[in-house]
Amino acid sequence: MSKVVVVGDAFVAVDTLKRAAESMGLPEPLEIVMLEWHGEDSPEEFQRNLKLIEEHGPESVDLPEGIMKEIADAEYLFVHLAPVTRQMLERAEKLKLIGTCRGGVEHIAVDSAREKDIPVIHVIRNAEPVADYTIGLIYTVTRNIALSHAAVMQGKWPKKFPNDAYRTTLSEQTVGLVGLGHIGKMVAQRLISLGVNVVAYDPFIDQKKVLASELELRFVSLEELFTEADIVSLHMRVTPETEKLVDEKLLALMKPNAYLINTARPGILDKEAFIDVLKKRKIAGAAIDVVWQEPMHSDDPLLDLDNLVITSHIAGDTVDAIPNSPFLLARKVKEYVKTGESEFII
Repeated sequence: MSKVVVVGDAFVAVDTLKRAAESMGLPEPLEIVMLEWHGEDSPEEFQRNLKLIEEHGPESVDLPEGIMKEIADAEYLFVHLAPVTRQMLERAEKLKLIGTCRGGVEHIAVDSAREKDIPVIHVIRNAEPVADYTIGLIYTVTRNIALSHAAVMQGKWPKKFPNDAYRTTLSEQTVGLVGLGHIGKMVAQRLISLGVNVVAYDPFIDQKKVLASELELRFVSLEELFTEADIVSLHMRVTPETEKLVDEKLLALMKPNAYLINTARPGILDKEAFIDVLKKRKIAGAAIDVVWQEPMHSDDPLLDLDNLVITSHIAGDTVDAIPNSPFLLARKVKEYVKTGESEFII
């Protein structure tokens, strides 16, 4: 009998995870143990836990009740955002696979899993929504959609904006994508379909494989990208290698007419350097869906910038993204069980 532990939370019901696990093609018969982690939390409380995990890792929050007992002889563990800590993995003597129905794996002690040769499968549940939203932010900041709306709602009728000298059509601009994972590729596909010139930087992917696909783009160095692009869009995760990757030196390479878009993680950016280039109008503007403190403090200097569009971390929020994610995970696990391979293994 295969023992499966599924842990639900406030956003993904444990019953849904159970049904997904039943469709994964795992060796039968199955013993499925259902646990909860903060299942009764409000969205605000849940976001606070998410922020703690993103900033400090899985050990920064409490464990699901009963997990230390159940993990001891579990063969499969499937979660949404529940923490998977080193302590848990040290106790897991039979664990063969960990699955999470989200893209980020900050809640999982991945290094510990690797030490024990336990594969971790994740899914990019909201890649398409985030890609769409990225395109929306590009239009919003380059064409002053948000700034104009805000002014009109205050009884004004603006015709002049901080980027007046640089306003042009999207097809006349070069977009540089920092990161070409699932989301980055979808953004590239959309931009290319719109006739936009796309350059990309990603040292972690097989560039030959990408170039052999239908994506008509050009790989460049990080410095070349920031120098050449009219719009830079960030699509990397925060790791020791990428934390504050976009610093004062890179931002100084950007053209005065350039824009920066971030729908990834705030930690990729050096906040002080980012504020400085906007305050001094060294670049035309920026649009971000992620910030360093959620919700933002009223005295955050980002709020004083008139060439910055900020949205409330909603790029991936669609009615179908999270509810369908366990079944997206189920399909990826089923492929892995059948072939022993998966592009979604961390």
